[in-house]
Amino acid sequence: MSDREFEAVRDKVYKLAGISMSDAKRTLVVSRLSKIVRRLQLDTFSDYLDFLDRGASPDDVQEFINALTTNLTRFYREDHHFEHLVEHVGKLLEDPKIKSGKRLRFWSAGCSTGQEPYTIAMALFDAYPQLKSWDMRILATDIDTDVVRRAQAGIYKENDLAGLSPERSKFFEPIGNGDVRIPDFIRKTIAFKPLNLMNDWPMKGPFDAIFCRNVAIYFNKPTQERMFTRMGELLAPHGYLYIGHSENLNSVSEKFKLVGKTIYRPKNEPASRSAA
Repeated sequence: MSDREFEAVRDKVYKLAGISMSDAKRTLVVSRLSKIVRRLQLDTFSDYLDFLDRGASPDDVQEFINALTTNLTRFYREDHHFEHLVEHVGKLLEDPKIKSGKRLRFWSAGCSTGQEPYTIAMALFDAYPQLKSWDMRILATDIDTDVVRRAQAGIYKENDLAGLSPERSKFFEPIGNGDVRIPDFIRKTIAFKPLNLMNDWPMKGPFDAIFCRNVAIYFNKPTQERMFTRMGELLAPHGYLYIGHSENLNSVSEKFKLVGKTIYRPKNEPASRSAA
């Protein structure tokens, strides 16, 4: 891949998905795009870029985006976030206004193969079984359509549970061949949707919590600022934003205040609680 081709790839993935790629990603780009170039029987990366510009279908463009996104996750990753969420929801359950409506909304932005939103659900159902009778919904989105499909199935390998206690593993149903499945009542609380965070957001909020962890690291500062500003507008007055362990909002957004380890609250309260 020539310097010109690499720059063209970086420019295209930034325009399409807001992803800023460093020079260190060059080997990854070559490895992942080479497979597509060979399958399409094209001679060069320039031919592939020309194809994307001139004759590609939306699915072809999505394949390009999927190839250049990174998906690394596990159940109960950054455990302190889920401990904080459980405490937060416990307080909401005692709030008269929320208790009367029995309604909770959460968003996992950049959900990858589903471990994060499923962990949200399992942690909350484990702590508060009464939530089965509540109107609790989790929106789980990712730009990569392949991982969204995998997440919807709710099927994982038994070794994906490595390190989990028996208490945390109890929700998984063995289905043979070394596979386990998330039970139906948990999967029904989660809506998995493809979403490019650079495009329009169809949801209205407000959300009681938003998880956007290890997503902003792929964006430049202006893109991060726009994204977190929009998320702040969707958080309920009492809501929390959870971000990745290597991320912070200090130089990105003035609309949040730090209240815990990579845990933020909006400084300005949204107007009112309405339908998501």
